[in-house]
Amino acid sequence: MNVLRRIPANLIASRYYYTNRVKKTTLYSKISPLGDPKSSVYPELQNWVQCGKKVSVAELIRIVHDLRRRKRFLHALEVSKWMNETGVCVFSPTEHAVHLDLIGRVYGFVTAEEYFENLKEQYKNDKTYGALLNCYVRQQNVEKSLLHFEKMKEMGFVTSSLTYNNIMCLYTNIGQHEKVPKVLEEMKEENVAPDNYSYRICINAFGAMYDLERIGGTLRDMERRQDITMDWNTYAVAAKFYIDGGDCDRAVELLKMSENRLEKKDGEGYNHLITLYARLGKKIEVLRLWDLEKDVCKRRINQDYLTVLQSLVKLDALVEAEEVLTEWKSSGNCYDFRVPNTVIRGYIGKSMEEKAEAMLEDLARRGKATTPESWELVATAYAEKGTLENAFKCMKTALGVEVGSRKWRPGLTLVTSVLSWVGDEGSLKEVESFVASLRNCIGVNKQMYHALVKADIREGGRNIDTLLQRMKDDKIEIDEETTVILSTRSPC
Repeated sequence: MNVLRRIPANLIASRYYYTNRVKKTTLYSKISPLGDPKSSVYPELQNWVQCGKKVSVAELIRIVHDLRRRKRFLHALEVSKWMNETGVCVFSPTEHAVHLDLIGRVYGFVTAEEYFENLKEQYKNDKTYGALLNCYVRQQNVEKSLLHFEKMKEMGFVTSSLTYNNIMCLYTNIGQHEKVPKVLEEMKEENVAPDNYSYRICINAFGAMYDLERIGGTLRDMERRQDITMDWNTYAVAAKFYIDGGDCDRAVELLKMSENRLEKKDGEGYNHLITLYARLGKKIEVLRLWDLEKDVCKRRINQDYLTVLQSLVKLDALVEAEEVLTEWKSSGNCYDFRVPNTVIRGYIGKSMEEKAEAMLEDLARRGKATTPESWELVATAYAEKGTLENAFKCMKTALGVEVGSRKWRPGLTLVTSVLSWVGDEGSLKEVESFVASLRNCIGVNKQMYHALVKADIREGGRNIDTLLQRMKDDKIEIDEETTVILSTRSPC
């Protein structure tokens, strides 16, 4: 069956009107949860139509926009292609530009070029030319970017800041920061008004060159312009570079100016400022902004909690971090291990591995997911203090954590220390179980056999010949250390 067959006109709706408050199943609600990039959205689209449900062009465009925002570019491209090929939406240059950009993100600029060349001339305007330029810039192809930029200028398509911003981003991404302000000056000479983003790119370039004086000059230039509205982000970006440069007083001034321009309910802005105040070591400001964020934002997402917890841990404010973690637990947000793991790492950093282990055990007891890396971190802390029995216990738990298709390889230093200890102290059964689990992660090595041999010798040495044969089968040679271990056997 051709899933891209054309859709009857009576199933295409330009807008919807809902008069009740009942949450209805929408096409967006069917496609949005399909997070696996390997799964196609075509079946959901076609099934929606086959069930006689109408499709709204506005909703489809919103779906494409949302998928792009969430970096699900292949799914966005599939929806865009379906819109075009089924006749649901007659593409204008704007839709072609979005489609071209998605092709570039998924398949690269060569395929995007082919799409562009096959467009009718009426669709080759500033939008589609600009989308192709974006593809070149994204892949840092300097030659094609600059040639295409010049062609756009010849055709009169460089009339807004967007195109110049693309070229400034190109120079930024390839590390040629000194060329960025020259592009800004060219914009002004061509009577193309820079926007806030243009100036921020320039501020970033000066920051990369450690030129605080020119950052200050750029801010003053922006503040003088009637067509520029200063926003929180610009002052925050500048503050970051003043922190880098050691001018903390000026950084604080800029952070206050940034805060004064924060929009209500803008959690991202508060998070950004919290992070910068943490870099300045100002715990009181971090907590003040967190309280403000809680006042103005009705609901905090997990990223908000992550930001403030990371900042508090950076400041060694573990008591306050524990209080925020308690707030998160009662927030009703979906479980995200990164949130408690931030505090766990804070405990490890302050040599509080017992508290870290207790938190992991509590999570596991309540059926919450943990990671082998977190248990390994606690095991490493124990091993560094010589508490190898606890390290062994944590490593056993780590090896039992389900990781799916993801690879995890514990550190060799930790593994060697734990194997040495368990070979000296553990039962042969414990060593065999531990080694069997380890082999699934790191493959077999000499230390595993040494642990097995030592444990077997302590229990009478009845399996030595078998173990030595297994070593030979695994192509592990007997060395001087092996010989020393074997010499500890009691004579028959």
